[in-house]
Amino acid sequence: MKLPDVAAGALSFGILFNPAVGADDDALARMALCKDSWFEWQKGDPDKLKVFADRFHAHFSPHDNDPYFLPKAKVSVMGMNVSQAFPGSVGMGVGLSLTVDATFDDTRKAVETALGKKLQKCESGEDMRTCELEIAPQRTVMLLAEDKPGARHALIGCYYFYEK
Repeated sequence: MKLPDVAAGALSFGILFNPAVGADDDALARMALCKDSWFEWQKGDPDKLKVFADRFHAHFSPHDNDPYFLPKAKVSVMGMNVSQAFPGSVGMGVGLSLTVDATFDDTRKAVETALGKKLQKCESGEDMRTCELEIAPQRTVMLLAEDKPGARHALIGCYYFYEK
């Protein structure tokens, strides 16, 4: 699949996608943890992608011309409130990521518990802390947050293509 096809899939995903309100949104968490893949759904199960996308749009709104969406009401994953959703890409990665209102350490613990695996390749530098875990080819779970005392936002994401 060529990058323009991937971008088109990400865009259609971003136009369609929708999570649940109230209790933890398992479908959104599964996507952010690479347990499900909109990239694979667009090729093999477009109906499943449409259901997920419709649900996303019911609960998130685009924020101006920014690359993220904001929840219309409270949305949480793994016990953490979601403050932003990036349904297409962030920087050099194509996938889905979420900003959660939690510390890096709390987010890491929640992600590792949900995955049943430890995150690897953890680094600190340039005022950032990061960890990643390759789940499968073209599926990497990433975690990153500011490396500052009191920082209470972390980004969790599943990336299908990630420029390292």
